[in-house]
Amino acid sequence: MQNKQIPFHRYIISLICVAVISGGGVYIANNSGVTLASEEEDELQKVHTLYRTLQEDYYQKVDKDTLIEGALKGMTEALNDPYTTYLGKEEAEQLSNSLADSFEGIGATLTLVDNLPEVAQAPVKDSPAEKAGLKVHDKILKVDGKETIGQTLNEVVQSIRGEKGTQVTLTIQRADKTFDVEITRGKIPIASLIAEMDENQPTIGKIQIASFNESTARELQEAIEKLRKEGAQSFIIDLRQNPGGYLSQVEAMASMFLEDGQTIVQFETDDQIVGSSKASSDLDGGFKVTEPVAVLVDGGSASASEIFAAALKESANVPVIGTKTFGKGTVQAVNGFGDQSELKMTVQKWLTPSGEWINEKGLKPTIEVDFPEYAYLPPLPKNETLKKGMTSEDVENLNTFLHVLAYQTEGNTFNDATEQAVKDFQSSNKLKETGEVDAETAVVIELKITDQLRKSDQMYEKAVEVLTKESKQ
Repeated sequence: MQNKQIPFHRYIISLICVAVISGGGVYIANNSGVTLASEEEDELQKVHTLYRTLQEDYYQKVDKDTLIEGALKGMTEALNDPYTTYLGKEEAEQLSNSLADSFEGIGATLTLVDNLPEVAQAPVKDSPAEKAGLKVHDKILKVDGKETIGQTLNEVVQSIRGEKGTQVTLTIQRADKTFDVEITRGKIPIASLIAEMDENQPTIGKIQIASFNESTARELQEAIEKLRKEGAQSFIIDLRQNPGGYLSQVEAMASMFLEDGQTIVQFETDDQIVGSSKASSDLDGGFKVTEPVAVLVDGGSASASEIFAAALKESANVPVIGTKTFGKGTVQAVNGFGDQSELKMTVQKWLTPSGEWINEKGLKPTIEVDFPEYAYLPPLPKNETLKKGMTSEDVENLNTFLHVLAYQTEGNTFNDATEQAVKDFQSSNKLKETGEVDAETAVVIELKITDQLRKSDQMYEKAVEVLTKESKQ
């Protein structure tokens, strides 16, 4: 199960979030600096010698900062631990932004379509982007006069972000019009969860948690209080594709669902238990959730998400529903060097309340429910037009998607049936009826598939079934 790709509807969510959130893990807040002791110099004599030799004798001029950065990265890479790494200034800033509860920018989420950044969804309410009139599918051709084509999504995002009060000029293409928009950057809150009542079950509140950032525990308490007022008598906590975040936040959140004294997580170094975290009013402020709860997980639920799910499963007997989780059982601390670069380093293992280390194994759900097979298919190509006569894996995926949408297509060949299905689809969705699948048609097909997956979310439906049965007992 862990070898499967990201479920398609979650791919859409992940793709959109990349402009705001990246990375994952369990992190301990740590502001201490890193220094090199003088007694280590003898051990590093070979490193110093190599550094001087490259500077003095290499046939071209060598940038000293490049050598130093390479040496630092090399030391962390030598540990063969993907979660221990040296972060340069830009990478450190990205990690900090990914765990923050706000950022400074314009409030638009982007994706890449045909190698151009495009507004992926409606701008954040009351954000500079909304006030400037940016709309979904607006293409950003230039940022402050610099062309964006060929840049990575992250490069474009970093150039648009900036300090509150500063200005950025975007060259926008909307349909057949091109124009400049000058936007004054502002502070944009990052909501780490979405809470709403179930459409069909008036007593079930659902909360989707995207990450464990600086304010997620507070957001969770506020969400539960709000849903209670709306009639919620039970809750579904959706942690699918949640990559993790701050340890302090997941401890506070898990504590809300446990009785004081119950174990949330244990910590181990050198195969010795060195500590544990237990539910208490010090963590949750006395706020408790005593209503029935179900937790949703999948192969993208990692680290802090796994701590939360394991704590509720093992200490509170809460049903965990979905597929086996990612399997990241380590804790990282972040230490600054003083020049805005950082060392992200693994400092502990974490174990479930029962003492299990799930690293590279994942947490097994109480009730296993998977996505339909088509949910794991890759997205349709955006840099190639699929047309009649073609035979490929992409065409097979297209035929599968169309079949899911009730069109009579199958196989890996773009035949007459595929062409007619595409024309019918384009007609019903107000697209130009070409019978070919270009980037625009591909995006609309994917959005319809996403809607279909949301309407037939078997994991969520199982959680509703479990809570409904429990309420009748």
